[in-house]
Amino acid sequence: MDDQATTRDGAAEPFRIGIPQEDLDDLRDRLARTRWPDQLPGVGWDYGIALEYVQDLAAYWRTGYDWRAQEQRLNAFPQFTTIVDGQRVHFLHVRSAELDALPLIITHGWPGSIAEFLNIIGPLTDPVAYGGDGADAFHLVVPSIPGFGFSGPTTDTGWNVRRIAGAWDELMRRLGYQRYGAQGGDWGSGISRELGLAFPGHLVGVHLNTLYTPVPSGEAGRLTGDEKARHDAEQSFRSTGIGYLLVQATRPQTLAYALTDSPAGQLAWITEKFGEWTDGGLPDEAVDRDQLLTNVMLYWLTGTAGSSARLYYEGARAGAWDPPTRSTAPTGVAVFPHDIAPPIRRLAELSNNIVHWSEFEHGGHFAAMEVPDLLVGDVREFFGHLR
Repeated sequence: MDDQATTRDGAAEPFRIGIPQEDLDDLRDRLARTRWPDQLPGVGWDYGIALEYVQDLAAYWRTGYDWRAQEQRLNAFPQFTTIVDGQRVHFLHVRSAELDALPLIITHGWPGSIAEFLNIIGPLTDPVAYGGDGADAFHLVVPSIPGFGFSGPTTDTGWNVRRIAGAWDELMRRLGYQRYGAQGGDWGSGISRELGLAFPGHLVGVHLNTLYTPVPSGEAGRLTGDEKARHDAEQSFRSTGIGYLLVQATRPQTLAYALTDSPAGQLAWITEKFGEWTDGGLPDEAVDRDQLLTNVMLYWLTGTAGSSARLYYEGARAGAWDPPTRSTAPTGVAVFPHDIAPPIRRLAELSNNIVHWSEFEHGGHFAAMEVPDLLVGDVREFFGHLR
């Protein structure tokens, strides 16, 4: 198949990122003129992301970060746009040289983007070049969620997890992939899991590095020590860490005015989560600083702070946080200890067909950025039994 031209049933236009220089100049000017808030002495990150940290990172963004180098890195991968269900969808389509490679669609979440996956695309599509086995190769489809990055903004309501999963299956069908795997974390986990629910005949398997495992009523008293620690982490997140979720699920439009106008505001809103949800240290100690800023740039340059937040609004109205429906799709779970709330296997098995479960000593919510080798190895192992 010639993936450089068209999808099977609809036009897929080749896409290349080329941000006008005036947009980059405007960003630097806005950063230079940032009107900074005050901060109470000695509170660190207790009230939110620390002022001094954001100022330092913004200064590097303005004077040291090289967007053109990152743009070139992104453009090294074949990219396309197409219309699915009335919505523009941007995606990377990186085919392996291995003819028997398994098609795999990988989905990011919030506050992520396709920039999360820059360090895993090569090892997954060309394992031999990275010391692996060609039998583990994948043809990768890496889309930007509707409303995010170059897929944004959304142009109508209703873009929830179920609708996105339908668009992803249609995209894979157009690309000629009738049988494929799905992988994801954060919202990408929900979307990948929904693919297994809605299209079980198409899914080889679903690999997740985030999985919500609510504790059923009456079950809390029967939790083991480790299970209780994970449940406590979830409860702590619910009581102190969901401010962003409540705002985005209720007033995404109001939030959009601030984040679309202020790069420092967009930087702080996203980077706080890299501080809270990663494996120790400051955000740019857990992940590469330039990769972190490239992720922020994909929100800033496309003006998609508001449209990406709408996924929470749509999700809340579609029951995204209700008890999950039972899935029969073969499911693998990679558990990273510093994720928001690591899942409990016994509870995960109530609603998922768990055939693979890995527990790691390092890593957090952004596994593809923090511990790419661990994630790649687990994806290979899981799908190796299902090809």
